[in-house]
Amino acid sequence: MEKETIFRDVVTAEAELRELLGEPKELVKRKAIDRLDRHCRAFIAKSPFLVLATADAAGNCDASPRGDGPGFVHVLDDLHLVIPERPGNRRMDSMRNILTNPRVGVIFLIPGLEETLRVNGRACVIRDADILSRMAVNGKAPVVGIGVRVEECFVHCAKAFKRSRLWQPGAWLDRENLPAMAQVLADHANMNAPGFTAKQVEEALQESYTKRLY
Repeated sequence: MEKETIFRDVVTAEAELRELLGEPKELVKRKAIDRLDRHCRAFIAKSPFLVLATADAAGNCDASPRGDGPGFVHVLDDLHLVIPERPGNRRMDSMRNILTNPRVGVIFLIPGLEETLRVNGRACVIRDADILSRMAVNGKAPVVGIGVRVEECFVHCAKAFKRSRLWQPGAWLDRENLPAMAQVLADHANMNAPGFTAKQVEEALQESYTKRLY
């Protein structure tokens, strides 16, 4: 049963959007390419962080961060790249989605650079030992990886980063004003079943961060 929404006067057709927001400029219309050229490869080689967007067969969406040393994503050729699956929390949201719906979107970031690179395509979960061994860190190769067959690449403009001032340290919150994430996690877990304290969660997080990155 579909949940009731509080939103009213919603836009339901592209024509309505165009009337409200207009048409893209010629550069925007022409900027997308269908492969990883030398510029895309160079960008990916410098990127230590990405966000992977997936959806399951029913359309339920997920966006998941991935990060490692610059160039951690392995480009095989102009049409194929592999994202290593490092140890995580074993929810496997992205990979479970890919098993039922291979369509993915990836946005690559380089710290300090406000433009980003977007890559869209079709993904699969791979366990090719030869490929995965090339992405080993500290002698540990990933057990699986996410292979992407590239269909579209383009540069995304810097407006979101300029508005948010994301890379400007002067705009960052003082550490004492940041959310207490251990407390947040404990409170969320306790909404389902009580039994966690912020101290327990903080200790578990630190153990994971210091001993189970690879």
